[in-house]
Amino acid sequence: MKAVVQEHEYEAAHGLPEQLPAGEKILWQGAPHWQTLARDAMHLRLLAVYFAVLLAWRAGAAWMDTGSLGTAALSIVLLLPLALLALATLAVLAWLASRNSVYTITNRRVVMRVGIVLTVTFNLPYRRIESASLRRNANGTGDIALLLSAGDQIAYLHLWPHVRAWHVRRSQPMLRAIPDCARVSEMLVQAIADSAAAGQSVVRAAPTRVSQPVTSGSSGPVAA
Repeated sequence: MKAVVQEHEYEAAHGLPEQLPAGEKILWQGAPHWQTLARDAMHLRLLAVYFAVLLAWRAGAAWMDTGSLGTAALSIVLLLPLALLALATLAVLAWLASRNSVYTITNRRVVMRVGIVLTVTFNLPYRRIESASLRRNANGTGDIALLLSAGDQIAYLHLWPHVRAWHVRRSQPMLRAIPDCARVSEMLVQAIADSAAAGQSVVRAAPTRVSQPVTSGSSGPVAA
């Protein structure tokens, strides 16, 4: 069974395009933490810093040119609404992406139901997952990136923002901004191990193991 992409307008079950077959059960379901998604995937914090520096530079240049604090303030007032609109737009996109996303881990696969306007479901059986990696944030959320088999690549833009950044040629679906990511990653590792033991999963590297927690901004192996 290969990774499958499905478009649908209804759900047979929450987060799933069809009822689970006999013998398959849901182990966990969740969605991205939207504030963390906005910060990391939409780069909201970085963009806010950029606008702050730009506004400060604009005000300073106006004051140096005219010597008038009123002119400096006016230069900020004219640009500030555009900056706030851009930040608000990204925040709304992050909220919508979180609200319309459902990540599901079963004893046989990972299912990602994502999309804002068009809902798409990615079915990722464990036998098609080569490895996974975990990145933890200071607030307890984290990202789990899944490296698929070479023949099961999904277009980067189809996955965004639920994809590992900068891995375009060989995109990696990512469970983004998951609350309590350490527990979820351990559950995923155990599910892959149980699937492999039952002959349903093929892991191409070393035996599955649980990694030590990693700090924010770094990544480490969850399953290998």
